[in-house]
Amino acid sequence: MKQIIQNARTGGLEILEVPTPTPAPGQILVRNHFSVVSTGTETLSMEFARKSMLGKARSRPDLTKQVIRKLREEGPMPTYRTVMSRLDAPQPLGYSSAGVVEAAGKGVTRFSRGDRVACAGAGYANHAEFVVVPEKLAALVPETVPMEQAAFATIGAIALQGLRVAEPTLGEVGAVIGLGLIGQVAVQLLRANGCRVLGIDLQPERVKQALEQGAEWGHTPGDVSVGWKDAATEGFGADFALVTASANSSAPLELAADLCRSKARIVVVGAMPMELDRRTFYEKELELRMSMSYGPGRYDRSYEEDGLDYPLPYVRWTENRNLQAFLALLASRSVNTELLRPKIRPFAEALGTYEALSKGSSGDVAALFRYDVRATPTSSVAVEEPARERPRRESVGVAFIGAGNYAKSVLLPALGDDAKTRRVSIVAATGASARRTAERYRFGACGTDVDEPMQSPEVDLVFVATRHDSHASLAARALRAGKAVWLEKPLALSLEELEELEAAIRESGGFFTVGYNRRFSAHARAVRKAFEGRSSPLAIRYTVAAGRPPVGSWVTDPSAGGGRVVGEVCHFVDLCCYLVGRPPSTVFARRLGHDPEIDDSITAVLGFPDGSTAAIEYLSRTSPDIAKERFEVSADDRTARCDNYRTTQITGRPDLKTFNQDKGQATAVSEVLAAVREGRPSPFTLAELGAVSRATFGILESAVSGVEVQIPS
Repeated sequence: MKQIIQNARTGGLEILEVPTPTPAPGQILVRNHFSVVSTGTETLSMEFARKSMLGKARSRPDLTKQVIRKLREEGPMPTYRTVMSRLDAPQPLGYSSAGVVEAAGKGVTRFSRGDRVACAGAGYANHAEFVVVPEKLAALVPETVPMEQAAFATIGAIALQGLRVAEPTLGEVGAVIGLGLIGQVAVQLLRANGCRVLGIDLQPERVKQALEQGAEWGHTPGDVSVGWKDAATEGFGADFALVTASANSSAPLELAADLCRSKARIVVVGAMPMELDRRTFYEKELELRMSMSYGPGRYDRSYEEDGLDYPLPYVRWTENRNLQAFLALLASRSVNTELLRPKIRPFAEALGTYEALSKGSSGDVAALFRYDVRATPTSSVAVEEPARERPRRESVGVAFIGAGNYAKSVLLPALGDDAKTRRVSIVAATGASARRTAERYRFGACGTDVDEPMQSPEVDLVFVATRHDSHASLAARALRAGKAVWLEKPLALSLEELEELEAAIRESGGFFTVGYNRRFSAHARAVRKAFEGRSSPLAIRYTVAAGRPPVGSWVTDPSAGGGRVVGEVCHFVDLCCYLVGRPPSTVFARRLGHDPEIDDSITAVLGFPDGSTAAIEYLSRTSPDIAKERFEVSADDRTARCDNYRTTQITGRPDLKTFNQDKGQATAVSEVLAAVREGRPSPFTLAELGAVSRATFGILESAVSGVEVQIPS
């Protein structure tokens, strides 16, 4: 299928042939008929992408701080790879479209093949021939509503939510400042609500268009005089203002404050700085309100991705119900998008449309892309082959399932340029990500169907780097398909999943390894070697300054990511097992926070059969200035201390220092590739891997029960 993609580093646009996405549980696959170009939002996106690196840094100081911290902790090379990985990630454009359902994922109940639907959401309702969207980001289109009008449903939902926040009442006077696409739709909605509307925009032609939409008055900012207040509101001013402009200054807000009466409401929908004149707001006692995109549910992963609805009696207007309401208004002709005079262009001409936008030569308020409904979906696309041929019998054929940030910034670069490795295919959730990643790392093909690399005779080793809830099942399928498997941590999210995976490993007899990379670090190996032949138990203390849990992330969702104890603490458990030389037998744990989505700090003490102990402190409320990881090991009158895998001090030995942080990822990938190629066993035993997972489950159990938990061998 074809999709328009923006390069985040240069701002360049191109229409690419990419694999058609596959609907996951709770999602539908939609054949787009039309998609709307949001001229304001997408122009801002292009302007940001075309800024220099310095310009991007100035625009996003929050991200700049993250980069500086990463540079300080990990060194220049890991930081460079992470930044370049983010900048090279393809940026899909578009967030409002309409089409016909082609297929439905598991668990979908509201839609069937052939349904006409409006789709919403950046990253979902893209400018592409096919899109995949969650149920909650789609709404049925009434039969009387043409598809080209239904494509505006997301735009309508944004405008509707702004009005709901403003709480207009019949007969009130409202000012709409910024008469772009959302502003023009807002004018129609306010008229349908029985309000009198003043439309304001810098461009006289947009003011004229607002008058055609039903605005009673229209002006450019410099033309709004005191005379308007006197004539329209008896000198009091507007009852509310809806600021839908996007600006580089707070001038639209200042204008709204000037136009409004005392105790009026000002609702911000557009993007702009919030530098306010306190005196104006104070003297009028103005109420400033923010409108969050499409409505309640936006940016809530449990609503949008998991489909957890908000009860209607308590949350009347969610983002999905706003979509439905706007479509109903279209059906009743209370709102008419034809009045926007949208320019409809074939999708093949999309680049020309964006070029006109970037030059400012397009005066269109609304533009639509029309798609060829005869387009054929495909789950795989060939990418240009590497220049150097790699013989089958002398090399390892590699496929990746999952191409997220970690895979792109760490695992894929670790493949190096080894002539003994054939890069066969990359599978990702979205076709654009699969295509761009395959091109960057010189893979022969890309796709969205996880079964293709498992069935390919060219693939010897499968890297599974997907979300945690799919780890165990995908690894088991790959093993039973006869593939060697590298599975990113964790192995599983439950004991049942773990046992099923262990059964697949035993039945297949295949090569299986996990991304527990720290034991491959030069620092960890130096510490282990220092205590070889010890005569007393090890005392280990491992402290992790993890930072606060990511808000709203799938990582902290028990069903999707398992939480950070299962998903990340497993790394430190494995490293302790490696240093001791055997799996733990007991664990005792205590939580420091009450809500793991806010504070998942935990302390755990692992006991080993030889008397060794390992105290792991996983802390989310530490100072951001300390190193993220450090561990200390003592026995036989010796102590070793490792600071963030950059400096290791061992009693009686020279310090080990590395310019960049060495967590062992590159060494792990290199040694695993060599083992598969040469037919050697995995660097991990099944008993070790099973014990690490059971230990993390035991940490959670002990934290709840308050008693020590035995870890079965």
